[in-house]
Amino acid sequence: MSTTRAIISLWILLLLSLSPPTLQSNPTVCIIGTGIGGSSMAHFLRQNSPDPTRILMFERNGVVGGRMATVTISGETFEAGASILHPKNYHLLNYTKLLNLKRREPSSLDSFGIWNGKKFVLRTISARSWKVPIVEKMVSMVNSVYLFVRYGFSLLKMQTFVEDTVERFLNYYQAVEVRPVFESVDEMLKWAGLFNLTTRTLEDQLTDVKISPLLMQELITVITRINYGQSIYISGLAGAVSLAGSGGGLWAVEGGNWQMAAGLINRSNVELHLHEEIESISYLGEYYEINSSKGSSYACEVTVVSTPLDELDIQFSPPISIPKRKLQHTHATFVRGVLNPVYFGMDDVSKIPDLVGTIEDPDLPFTSISILKQHGEKDFTYKIFSRKPMADALLDDIFGVRKETIQINWGAYPHYKAPEVFAPFVLDGQHLYYVNAFENAASTMETSAVAAENVARLILSRFFSKASLSSSNLKSPTSAGEQWHQDL
Repeated sequence: MSTTRAIISLWILLLLSLSPPTLQSNPTVCIIGTGIGGSSMAHFLRQNSPDPTRILMFERNGVVGGRMATVTISGETFEAGASILHPKNYHLLNYTKLLNLKRREPSSLDSFGIWNGKKFVLRTISARSWKVPIVEKMVSMVNSVYLFVRYGFSLLKMQTFVEDTVERFLNYYQAVEVRPVFESVDEMLKWAGLFNLTTRTLEDQLTDVKISPLLMQELITVITRINYGQSIYISGLAGAVSLAGSGGGLWAVEGGNWQMAAGLINRSNVELHLHEEIESISYLGEYYEINSSKGSSYACEVTVVSTPLDELDIQFSPPISIPKRKLQHTHATFVRGVLNPVYFGMDDVSKIPDLVGTIEDPDLPFTSISILKQHGEKDFTYKIFSRKPMADALLDDIFGVRKETIQINWGAYPHYKAPEVFAPFVLDGQHLYYVNAFENAASTMETSAVAAENVARLILSRFFSKASLSSSNLKSPTSAGEQWHQDL
C-alpha cells in the first residue's frame, strides 16, 4: 500500500512540474533586458499603468545597466560603455533629477590629432604646458582659426545640418496630447521629419549641403569612427546623431551612467531576476510563457524585449520575422601607462595629442586613443577603441610602458547601412513588443528612452486601453540601486 501511495505521489509531483505557469490575478508585464531601454520601460509603465500591475525584469548578467557600465583600472573608475550625453537629452536629464544624481562634464582634452598610419595629417596646438587661462584662450582661438582655414565654411554647414536634425528630434518631447502613439519605427520617423535621413548615407546627405570632401574624409570620419565604429557610409540619421555627440555641453553621471538604469528599476517596484537568461517565448492565447536558463517558467500577459535580438538565441513560438541585422563590435581597451612616441614619429610623449583619431583605412589597427586621466608627467590612463581585439604585441609597440590593461568587447550598436529597414515595435500583432527596433535609426541612451516611452504608450493604449502617458511625473527617489551594480 505504501509503495502505491509513493508512486501516486511521484506522479502528482511530475504532473505539477509539467503544468503551465499560473496566471496572476493582476496583469503581469515581463521585460527582458535591464539597460536604459528596459529600465525606462519599467519607469514609464509603473508611472502610468494600473497600480496592481506586476512587472518582472530579466537580466542574463549579474548587474543591471546593459551597455552602460564602468571599469576600474588601478583603483579608479571610468565609463566603459555608453559614455556621453547631449545637453538636449531631456529624458535622461529628467532621470538625473528624479534620482538625485549628479552630472559631470567629461574630462577636457587639450589637443587633437588625426593619424593616417604614417603621420598626423592634422594636429592642434596644446596649451597644457602654460596652464594660464589667457594663454589657453589664445591657443583655443588659434586652433579654431587653423580648423577654419583647413575646412572653411563647411564647418558651419556641418553645424547647421546637425542642429536641424536635433530640432526635428525634439518633436519627440512634445506633450502627449499632441504627439501620436506610433505603431512602427517608419511612422515615428516620418512624423518627426527624420525618415529620409535613414534612406541615404551620411556622405550623400553631407554632399547635398555642400560640405567639402576634405572635412568628410578627415574630421567627420574621425567622429563617426569614434562614436559608431563606422565610416561616413553609415545611414544619414545615425551619422547626424554621431556628429551631435561631438559638440559642446556634453555630460555624464558622476559615478557612472549605469546608475540611471539601476535607480529607475529600484523605484519602479519590479521583481528583478539577475543571472537569468530567457531562452524561449511562447504565445499561448491569453498569455506568453517565457522560459529561462534556470528552468523556470513565467506567465506574462505582456512581454517586452528591451535588448538587441541580433546575437541572442531566444526561441519564439510562433516564430517572429524581423530584418536581419549585424551588430558593430567595438573593442574598448583601457591601459594605465604611457604611449611610445616613436610609434607616432615623435621624440617625446608630450607631443602626442590627447585625442588621436584615425581616417578610414582597414590597415589601421585602432579607431582612436584618448587620455582619460593624467596621473603624473609620464603616467596616464588611456582608452583605445578598435574594430578588432588589440594583441599584446601591438599594444607593446604603441605603448612604452604598460602597467595594467583591460579589454572589453561590446556588441555596441547596429552596423548601419542605408536604406535602413526596421523591425516592428509589435513583433506578433498581439502583446510582444520590441524596444530596440528603433536602434536602426540611431543608437544612443536617449533614443532608447524615447523608444521605450513610445512602446510604453503602445502597451497602455493596446492592452490597458489608456490613451495618455505622463513622462515627467518626477517624484522623490529612494535609492539609486547600487546593490545591482559592480564594475566590469
